[in-house]
Amino acid sequence: MDDKTISYHIAVAEVLRNILRKLQSRGATVATAESCTGGLVATMLTELPGSSAVFVGGISAYANGVKISMLGVDPSDLEKFGAVSAEVARAMAAGVRDRLGATYAVALTGIAGPDGGSPDKPVGTVYCGIASPFGEVATRLTLSGDRAAIRRTAAESALQLLADAIKD
Repeated sequence: MDDKTISYHIAVAEVLRNILRKLQSRGATVATAESCTGGLVATMLTELPGSSAVFVGGISAYANGVKISMLGVDPSDLEKFGAVSAEVARAMAAGVRDRLGATYAVALTGIAGPDGGSPDKPVGTVYCGIASPFGEVATRLTLSGDRAAIRRTAAESALQLLADAIKD
């Protein structure tokens, strides 16, 4: 392992510890809804011991039908804004929070590539939705790299956004 890889693992582990500490201190929980990352955020959230006290579960919702049936995304939002949109990311986060009974939820929907991009939404366009007791927000991420790098960076960014959303 090179120094850059070691630093990366330390930084991600620190964000995860921060999330775990904040949730545990509040008696709060988290759930995930993932499209382009296919469960990567859930995997990362469960890497640290003690995560079972705060992580309730996740839904990997690649297909629009799953977004509708399992997460309650409005079909008209999918039609009007597309699956890769702030509106759908917020709805996914709200849906998984509600359905799994979590305090917080994080959702990702995007285009990891190498195909599927458009001029309006090129490969690397990812939306992260966060649902909390304070409401829902969505953040657009513009990422670069190959498919693996986009997925990994999206998951890491989502974890940081989640950590920031959990109020101190």
